Amino acid sequence: MNNDQVHAVILAGGTGSRLWPLSRQNLPKQFLTLDGHASLLQTTINRLAPVIEAKNVLIVTQESHAKGEAYHALQPYPSLFEPIGRNTAPAIALAAVRLMLDGSDPIMVVLPADHVIKDELTFRAHLKIAVEAAKQDKLVTFGIRPTRPDTGFGYIKTGPDSSILNPESCVLDVERFTEKPDLATAEQFLREGNYFWNSGMFVWRASVILAEIEQYLPDVFEIVQNIVSESRISGSFQQAVVNHFSAMPSVSIDYGVLEKSTRVSLMPCDIGWSDVGSWQAVHEISAKDENGNALQGNVIALDCKNSLIRAEKRLVAVIGVEDLCVVETADAILISKSDQTQRVREVVDVLQDRGASEHVCHTKVNRPWGSFTVLEGAQDDFKLKRIEVAPGARLSLQSHAHRSEHWVVVSGTATVTNGDEIITVNKNQSTYIPMGTKHRLENRGKIPLNIVEIQVGEYLGEDDIQRYEDNYGR
Repeated sequence: MNNDQVHAVILAGGTGSRLWPLSRQNLPKQFLTLDGHASLLQTTINRLAPVIEAKNVLIVTQESHAKGEAYHALQPYPSLFEPIGRNTAPAIALAAVRLMLDGSDPIMVVLPADHVIKDELTFRAHLKIAVEAAKQDKLVTFGIRPTRPDTGFGYIKTGPDSSILNPESCVLDVERFTEKPDLATAEQFLREGNYFWNSGMFVWRASVILAEIEQYLPDVFEIVQNIVSESRISGSFQQAVVNHFSAMPSVSIDYGVLEKSTRVSLMPCDIGWSDVGSWQAVHEISAKDENGNALQGNVIALDCKNSLIRAEKRLVAVIGVEDLCVVETADAILISKSDQTQRVREVVDVLQDRGASEHVCHTKVNRPWGSFTVLEGAQDDFKLKRIEVAPGARLSLQSHAHRSEHWVVVSGTATVTNGDEIITVNKNQSTYIPMGTKHRLENRGKIPLNIVEIQVGEYLGEDDIQRYEDNYGR
């Protein structure tokens, strides 16, 4: 086995709540396109070439993403699905043992899926240096030179002589990690000059990080060993993960291992990096007009300065504002001072406390079989939807105890299971699904099937649905 092969492990399990209302629980920011080209996840994978081939990319994400809105984004790549979020240390341990199942011991490049790097050429040059250091059994973290005393990042202090070394060609010894400091401490770190922001990007050999996890997080190590043992018997690594992963402690790799290990080195980086941790950060990395405005979508901005204004669905007109963030989606609008956008999480918390849905999903929801868009909400006991079913796809066989459904085909041809009947419904025809009736919608044609659905009755969410096949129903 080639133990110097390099694999990327992309951590794509976060919730992305700080970029609400664009980022939602069911489709967080790593699966979104912020710059109009590709999703953050796909951009992360693309920038690795040619150092790491796409076939050597392993994505670790939540099972709910893999079977829901992120299904198509994940399809091209090998993936590990976490039944429940347990922070970065369990995810990394799981990926390490998965990569070693065939007897190899590759170099792991661990990257968050939701970061932006503007200077990709320099990033790849640094990556090659870090890989060589990892071959010497070092745990390499990418450190970003601070540009301001930011309290939103962890800081890494390097050795006292690091300031005179060439940061472009060496890795530095790490003296200590400091979790997110207060402003006075962050200012002191910048004055000292040998502190770096912790980027959350790492390079190491799989066996080396596992040995450190065994030493400093024995509970995590024991559980991954149980997963490996069961998978060798059952033949299903993923099912073994499902059976054991919930017993994992929730702990970050920084706190659990790197703050304690003596093997840690730092690769200083000036690569145009951002963790895109707020709308203010999005504004900083976006292209701007002569007034410092970052505008996207159908926007009219008159006499505005230094603002981010983003329209997803409707026209947004803004007049005479400065240092403002405006983000519009089909069902929510965010308006915030630029320096207050870190507080978006508080809005998400309020929505969660209310039992609302605006932080969970958009009005258009992607599914493995296609998508549905809510056109009118559940008022007066009805809901109106547009449903698109991809060619060859079908929904699960299901029934609803508290509502009936009317389907009108507007394009394509529907094959409908309605009780004991299977019927064909053509364009401009309709069918009625009575309450409690087993039913299924299927597209056996070669073009997308589009229908308008009217639900009448109480809408009780998933509790109202009885499924007869586990086939990614809606």
